[in-house]
Amino acid sequence: MYRTSVIVRHTFHEAIVQPIYALLIGLGVAVLVIFGLLPFFTLGEDTVMFKAVGLDVILLFVLVATLFATSKSIFDEIEDRTMLTLMSKPVRKWEVLVGKYIGIVLAALVAVAILGGALILATYWRIPGDYMIRANSLDDRELRNLFEIRAMHIAGLIPSLLLVWLQVSVLAAIGVALSTRFSLVVNLPVVIILYIAGNLTRFLFPIQNDSGPVYKAFAWGISTVLPYLETFDLRARTVYSKIALAGTQFADEKFGTVQLSQIWTYVAIAAVYAAVYAIFALSAGMWIFQNRELGGGEG
Repeated sequence: MYRTSVIVRHTFHEAIVQPIYALLIGLGVAVLVIFGLLPFFTLGEDTVMFKAVGLDVILLFVLVATLFATSKSIFDEIEDRTMLTLMSKPVRKWEVLVGKYIGIVLAALVAVAILGGALILATYWRIPGDYMIRANSLDDRELRNLFEIRAMHIAGLIPSLLLVWLQVSVLAAIGVALSTRFSLVVNLPVVIILYIAGNLTRFLFPIQNDSGPVYKAFAWGISTVLPYLETFDLRARTVYSKIALAGTQFADEKFGTVQLSQIWTYVAIAAVYAAVYAIFALSAGMWIFQNRELGGGEG
């Protein structure tokens, strides 16, 4: 456990000090701020559209930063023989792989927290303009209404950001597995393709009763091997629906209102799926890693 924690700390530090990490985070914050200043012309749904676009921006920048980290900490270390030096110590290969994965996803969590903070602040700032409410009003009822609207939107953003991180964690596990053999040139496009394919798996279901056994087997096989990324898409409830908050005007609304407890229950289920799939992907990576020549010049 101690050896793994040392690898985690080293990998985390290595990931966040990379220039590409700071560049992508800074660029992501700039994009969110710029989008936060722009109108979306959606007839009263500007805040909702901004949140949806902002979550996509965060996913894109954090995923790219994470894939750069996986390549730097695993494939490059194998190629420059740093991994060979590490493996000469009393450390097992699975400890190296798990330690590097945890360090990378912790760096991704920090990135999501920074960009998520920027998204929350931008959402908080633009709500008065989108809802045509005076932020400096002297009317307590108007200020109370503004507070409740802000609280409702932010309450949906926090679980959405956690789901973004879980999705990145699943894709990072694939990236770590691939980086034991392939460089960033191969790793990045393959993970992006798997991301697209993982989003398309949602169209395989529901399976109709009259579907043939071949189609059913194909659907279940594809959804098992590929990440079923619809698991992490809860925007219909966290972004596009109103969230019932006790003590606010949204507590008693019936149509289109979602209970916050239901959202967090779903997030917990998604976290279990992310953990299971990460174990599956890392196990495949471990199998590749066992047969990998650590002296470099392979792959």
